[in-house]
Amino acid sequence: MTFLAKPKIDLPGQKLNKIGLSLRDYEGSMSTLCAGCGHDSITAALVQALWEMSIAPETLIKMSGIGCSSKTPAYFVHGAHGFNSVHGRMPSVATGALAANRDLIGIGVSGDGDSLSIGFGQFGHVIRRNVNMLYLIENNGVYGLTKGQFSASADAGSTAKKGAVNQMQNINTCATAISMGASFVGRSFSGDREQLVPLIKAAIAHPGCAVLDVISPCVTFNDHVGSTKSYAYLREHKKLATEADLIPPRSEIKASYYTGDTHPVRLHDGSTILLKKLDPDYDPTRRNNALAYLENHRGRGEIITGLLFIDQNVPDLHIQSRTVTTPLKDLDFEQLNPGSEALAKLQQGMK
Repeated sequence: MTFLAKPKIDLPGQKLNKIGLSLRDYEGSMSTLCAGCGHDSITAALVQALWEMSIAPETLIKMSGIGCSSKTPAYFVHGAHGFNSVHGRMPSVATGALAANRDLIGIGVSGDGDSLSIGFGQFGHVIRRNVNMLYLIENNGVYGLTKGQFSASADAGSTAKKGAVNQMQNINTCATAISMGASFVGRSFSGDREQLVPLIKAAIAHPGCAVLDVISPCVTFNDHVGSTKSYAYLREHKKLATEADLIPPRSEIKASYYTGDTHPVRLHDGSTILLKKLDPDYDPTRRNNALAYLENHRGRGEIITGLLFIDQNVPDLHIQSRTVTTPLKDLDFEQLNPGSEALAKLQQGMK
């Protein structure tokens, strides 16, 4: 696969983040996706989020499987580590990489075909292990590389570009992730950067597997009347459940106000934000509540966006496995392989 490098131009007056890098330093190769593809908007949101978080490129690893979505890692943070795996197998590669080096910040980019069809089993196990990573699914409801067949996320009753009607029930990414025990689940729309960037930042900061389902219209095969993954349908039917943002650790800012009220809050940088309390019946920390909320609005044809569920008390892969705090890649051979006596002692304790 050939990628076209973007020309590096240092313009005067570019804003720099806390580690002295510009937004351009978080870009990658030129995109080869169709003009108007929602995936490119997601790439732009990733670039913005990583720049705002001042993440050093060498501390980041980007992984993907196969599909239009799996090209995305080539398009952001050219100085990061990366691995493009076989179809549906990104989660196992991510598990290995992040088990060996717990200091890396992991971002796995997948698609509805890559994760909900051939990779469905691996999707479940990366959630079960709570691997510390952002698991981002670029969801367009079709197989774009093979000419637009319905994917597992296509809604029943939606139509293909040539008029065929999908008869099968879809796999709801968010409901599936929540029911599997995911510790962070969110949904957004590629065309809503104002919502998507804070969600990406919150997902990266979450200590565990953060599943982020992003509806990303395919302009070639699934952006027409009758599609529930089109730009027009999303703009008309998306509904905000909650808002999320990431505030770096500093002295606590408190606010007290009533449901439905708007309240100004002054931040550490001197700026002021307006807070408005949303539906008091929705609680993103209650798993059953989140599932019922999703199902209720799905019946109305509404696509719920925002932070849908979070539980920061679920132990991640390293806590579950009781690994040492030193990354495995930094341990010498004698520590990694203590010999037959240590193995025999371990096996004796299992009898």
